[in-house]
Parts: sequence; structure tokens; C-alpha cells
Amino acid sequence: MITPVIMAGGVGSRLWPVSRKLYPKQFVSFQPGALSLFQQSLERLATLAGIGPAIVVCNEEHRFLVAEQLRELGIEDATIILEPEGRNTAPAVALAALAATGQYKDATLLVLAADHIISDVPAFHAAIAAGAAHAAAGKLVTFGIVPGHAETGYGYIRRGGEAGTGFVIDRFVEKPDLATAQSYLDSGDYFWNSGMFMFSAATYLRELGAHAPAMLEVCSKAWNFCKDDLDFKRIPRDIFTQCPADSIDYAVMEHTQDGVVVALDAGWNDLGAWSALWDHLDGDEHGNVSRGDVILNDVKRSYIHAESRLVSMIGMDDAVVVETPDVVLVSAKDRVQDVKHIVDAIKAAGRPEADTHVRVFRPWGSYESLAMGDRFQVKRIRVKAGASLSLQMHHKRAEHWIVVQGSALVTVGEKEVHLKANESTFIPVETKHRLENPGPEELILIEVQCGSYLGEDDIVRFDDIYGRVQT
Repeated sequence: MITPVIMAGGVGSRLWPVSRKLYPKQFVSFQPGALSLFQQSLERLATLAGIGPAIVVCNEEHRFLVAEQLRELGIEDATIILEPEGRNTAPAVALAALAATGQYKDATLLVLAADHIISDVPAFHAAIAAGAAHAAAGKLVTFGIVPGHAETGYGYIRRGGEAGTGFVIDRFVEKPDLATAQSYLDSGDYFWNSGMFMFSAATYLRELGAHAPAMLEVCSKAWNFCKDDLDFKRIPRDIFTQCPADSIDYAVMEHTQDGVVVALDAGWNDLGAWSALWDHLDGDEHGNVSRGDVILNDVKRSYIHAESRLVSMIGMDDAVVVETPDVVLVSAKDRVQDVKHIVDAIKAAGRPEADTHVRVFRPWGSYESLAMGDRFQVKRIRVKAGASLSLQMHHKRAEHWIVVQGSALVTVGEKEVHLKANESTFIPVETKHRLENPGPEELILIEVQCGSYLGEDDIVRFDDIYGRVQT
């Protein structure tokens, strides 16, 4: 049985402003109507022989995004492990290995990132089949991407002698400069380091114990004290934060004597920057890739992403323009790796644009701010069919709700009010209230907040089906 382990942590800051801390790139669809990258990582495994239920390791703050996107795919048997804090890939995979050994006696783990693109699925499956044979023989497999050009943004793996359908790992190499990368390409002895792995759970835990025993000790203790919380496996923060932080490469693969690299030539792309997305997608006759409402004049080899308004460009080559409702990014295409410096500056200034979008997703739906001024804020709230917000209260603000679409069941104090489109109600300050959508379609309402403080932290929850009540 092959157990996929989908690593869904990370914030993808190099694809800011579309990718942000609370809605990172793995949960984004970068093409209209397409699945998110996370969903694609699961879908491409659906026809793989011998595949079992997935284990997803994600940040605690992304748990409802993961659950909702699994639900959209009809996947009900996945195990979702919540990391209270990211400690890099080696501890995350240790938790997955411990979970897998409790489910299957001889589990083989296929460790994949949630944000990769792989165009040639049959070639991907063939590489997995080759990796499975090595894993069954007690080897630790990494998949090396056959390089298509001299790339300075990836680490490399130098292959040693042949080992059946793979190669012995000679060594791992850090990201090189351009001249060194070209020499690697010319030699034919190097692969790009994909960060994908395959091994038995027992083998990984054995090697981790041999080369990083303190990490295994903390992870084992944390797993023993993990608790079920709705559909999630919640890892205790006080234990897990004691774990050393390290990648699989550094903790295990660079030290093991049983490492094997299997070549993968399947149209792989890790979407590490906007230029990578431009490179992956088909452009027009001028080499431009665009999404949304875009008008171009004398523009070549550029990427343009428009979400909420018309974006027009004149006389630019090799540029990137990304527009969202609250941010516009403009960059030379060969400088998009530096977007991380912008994100760092935004964080240092205490601004919210590094973390959240105008539209904020919640397990029950979403809300977005439409207007804000002195002592008031207007929001559009969307509630999924059958979903319910918590029973809550605000100390500093009152709320007016007007239904635009669907039907609402509103609890206000001791009363229940049924509302349909064009009807409204009022929630006084310090009054317990709840919003529910009892209907079959999405509920959309306009909320007008009035008060001396309008922050999201002015919420006291008394009852919540999503386990968010303060204790």
C-alpha cells in the first residue's frame, strides 16, 4: 500500500500578492476553473495503482482550507495532521510515518509537496513505480528532476553509480551560481532536487533515529499525545515546539547509506516565482500570459494577472504585473525572486497585506470588507449551504444584516428570525447572536458594523461547531 503524504505547509511568499500567509499558493487556482495546486497533487494520484488514503500535514491555521478542498474532491478518508508550528520537512514526515505505521503494517510513504505542477502524469506514475521497487528493498528514494536548463534557484543532486532503475546518491549540492549550474547541466550527472521522496515508514523512522535521534524522540512523544479534533489530528504545541527543525535532506538523506535517486522527467515545476508561472503557461503570439481583464499594447514576454479591475499596459517587455483588490505588484520578470523583500517590508510595517486578502475564508464561508470609515465598516458575508457561524457576542460594535441572496436563520438574544432576500435585522452591542444558512444555496448578506472598535478580535464565542470557543 502506497500512502501519499502531502506536505501542505508553507506560505509561498514569492507568489505574493496572490499567495499570502493565511491563503498560500497551494490552495490557489492560478487558472480559471482549474483545481488548486493542492487538489491537483491529489488528483494526479487517483489512478495510481496501489494507492491508499492520503495523509496531509498542514499548518493549524490552514486546517479548514484543507478540509474544504478535500470535500470538494469527495475525499473523506484522508488523515489531516495539524502542525502547531512549522519545523521543516523532517519532523512533519516523522509524524506522517508514525500515523501510517498505526494504520498499515508495511506502509510505503510517497512524500509530495502540495504546490508542484507535473504535466506528464504517466511519466510521473512510472517514476513512482520505479521508486516503489527501491523502497520495498529498504532504500530511501528521492526523485531527481532531469534539468532542462542551467537553473540557479534549485538545489542539485549528483548521481553516483547505477542502481537498477535509479542511481546511488553521490551528494546533495546547494543552489549554485549560473556558471556552476551550466557545468552541472553539461556534465549530465546532476538532477534538480525536487523535494519528493519515497520510502517505507519503518525505514524512515529507523534512519531518523540513527541520524537525528532527538527529533524522533520529540515527534514520537508528540504523536503519542496527539488528540482528535473534529476531522483533524492535533499535535500538542508544548511538545512539538521542542523538536529540532530540519529538512529531510539534512536530517536523513545526506547521512544515510541507503539513498537512491530516481530520474523524473515529467514536466515538473515548483512555481517558485511569477516567472515560473509565465514559463509554465501558454502565451499569446507575443509571448504574453494574462489572466482577467487585460488590454495590452506593444507588450512582449510578460505575465499579467488581473482580479478585480481592468489592467492595461503599454510598451513593456519581460514584466510582471499582478493585481488583486488591495495590492498591485509590478516587477521586471528577472527580479520577481525579490518579492520576498517587499513582503518582509510589509511585515515590518505591521500591515495586513502580507497575511490576508480582502476576502477572508472561514470554515463556514467567507467575508470581505467593502468599505471602512470612522466607526463603521461594510462587509459582504457568504455562508455555505447548511453552514453556521458561532454563537457569539461583540463588546464594541452593533451589526445590521441585509440579506441579498438565499435565506438566513438568525438568533438574536432569545429570538430566532427567518430572513430572505431584501429583508434585514439588527444585532445590538453585547447581544448573543448566530447566523445560519438553512437553505440549499449560498447565503449572501451585507453587514454594516457600527461602533468604537471594529477589529476581528472583538468576538466572544459561546458555542461553535468548528471548535473555536475560547476556554
